[in-house]
Amino acid sequence: MQIYNSCMTSIVYHPVYLMHETHEHPERKERLIAIMERIEAEGLNPNRIEPRPASLDKIEAVHSRRYIEQVRSICERGGGRLDIDTVLSKDSYDVALMAAGGVCAGVDHVMKKPDPVFALVRPPGHHATPHRGMGFCVFNNVAIGARYAQSLGLKKVLIVDWDVHHGNGTQAIFYEDNSVLYFSTHQHPHYPGTGRVTEVGDGKGKGFTVNVPLPPGIDDSGYLAVYKEILVPVADEFRPEIVFVSAGFDPHQMDPLGGMRLTENGFGALAGLVKDIADRHAGGRIVAALEGGYRLESLSESVVSVLRAFQGEVPDVMPLKDAPLTRRIEEVRSVQKAYWRSLA
Repeated sequence: MQIYNSCMTSIVYHPVYLMHETHEHPERKERLIAIMERIEAEGLNPNRIEPRPASLDKIEAVHSRRYIEQVRSICERGGGRLDIDTVLSKDSYDVALMAAGGVCAGVDHVMKKPDPVFALVRPPGHHATPHRGMGFCVFNNVAIGARYAQSLGLKKVLIVDWDVHHGNGTQAIFYEDNSVLYFSTHQHPHYPGTGRVTEVGDGKGKGFTVNVPLPPGIDDSGYLAVYKEILVPVADEFRPEIVFVSAGFDPHQMDPLGGMRLTENGFGALAGLVKDIADRHAGGRIVAALEGGYRLESLSESVVSVLRAFQGEVPDVMPLKDAPLTRRIEEVRSVQKAYWRSLA
């Protein structure tokens, strides 16, 4: 265990998030119940931030009015499906506004006091594109938070996505934008099929999408190698003013929807590394938002590990075992070095 300067960590939470009723769906309310029970059992006692519903203009900064009205209409009819994977209940529209608003409340907090924030919200968001919800996601909470941060005067935003699935929605929203650096590690091939190394952005956004698709079975040390050798130099060159994390915990070795071998210590180590970036460049401004993670025990343990890392208790991980990652790291370098001198 590495002990760094400690700081207070805050969480965003509200019981309304349990009203997005999905019954036996993998993305269900019991996920948040398990997390909150584990936080209490561990005696962490984080500061609590009260969310408010995101205003329509905040949602429209990312999503089309037509799509927003589609979600509202389905919920007003009593619920239904956005797609084959994505369930809406009668309350899901209002809950989704609160989820996006929860991330925005986290932004408000770090603008005043640079302590890390973890927004424990649902429904999740990183698959939601400007015009479509999919993959359990309704509104893209992190993207909405990023645009809100920019509306407050911050210019450069880093989004780190360690969910086992590629955040195709977040990528699509910022694909032509050089003010937002999107970095994703994800299992490949896997749902939704996007996130290849060669997907680097377009127009003025070329180079500001950095994808590291990974084969199944990558462990803690393998993930850390990727983050240290790709994310850290690029982030140091970009110098973000705020950092967001799309914090999905489905790369955990026990998760039923992924094939990775991360442990709760691995998530804590990644959180410590990303927090270091925020401390160096963004005045400590970091906002994480819950995405995936579907085994209740490993999910809740991993969230606690991230909260501890945000407070300065960063776990050690075992030495590198995934030598085959060297080829993938070099592949990413060879593509991205055209845009980042630090990778040349």
